[in-house]
Amino acid sequence: MSEPAQPYGDEVDAITEAVLTASRLLVGVSAESVASVAGAITLPQFRLLVALGSRGPLKLVALAGLLGVNPSTATRTVDRLVTAGWVERNSNPTSRREITVGLTAAGRDLVDRVTAYRRREIAAIVQRIPAEHREGLVEALQRFTEAGEEPPPRTSPYDAELTDWD
Repeated sequence: MSEPAQPYGDEVDAITEAVLTASRLLVGVSAESVASVAGAITLPQFRLLVALGSRGPLKLVALAGLLGVNPSTATRTVDRLVTAGWVERNSNPTSRREITVGLTAAGRDLVDRVTAYRRREIAAIVQRIPAEHREGLVEALQRFTEAGEEPPPRTSPYDAELTDWD
């Protein structure tokens, strides 16, 4: 006799708990990577850099919306990152009256170095998972990030199709 199927809510709860636990580990790796590589940058500032790195140059209002902050908060953060040399303001190529914010070469380098650090740390964790338990992990994580509307990694921060000028 087979065990009765768990109600949908129990399955969602179990998955949610597993993701929460994994997220604590990932937040720790993230915080350590930023502190080790970037030094005097806050996690919200680095999050802004990552948003620009994954989506390309954005108008300030779009950037604020993406990060879930007020435009004035985004402006202050951008001001600090401009001073640090990690982002720059430019005229929107389709409308010179609009200003966009994008990564500088130094900002791109910073994001790349922190990402490389994270990749090494996460790879070390994944290697400790027995091979027979890794099956399905990539697909599950891809489905999770798609459901959360996280854009896929890309080779250029300036891929036109992912740049939101609105």
